[in-house]
Amino acid sequence: MKKSYKIEVDCANCASRMEDAAKKIEGVKDASVNFMLLKMKVEFEDGAAPADVMPRVLAACRDIEPDCAIDF
Repeated sequence: MKKSYKIEVDCANCASRMEDAAKKIEGVKDASVNFMLLKMKVEFEDGAAPADVMPRVLAACRDIEPDCAIDF
């Protein structure tokens, strides 16, 4: 399953680091962050519930940029 989310990120470098961090989260098969569009696309592993995975993705992103926000 793939989903797209609105993300608040301040710089392109941080967006790249957030993309890498999201890919390491259990339940995430693939992730991409588009800094220009402020969008995060996440492909979830089979059986992974987005409602369970996305709080962990947000926490990983906030380790990079504390004021990051993801609308999920």
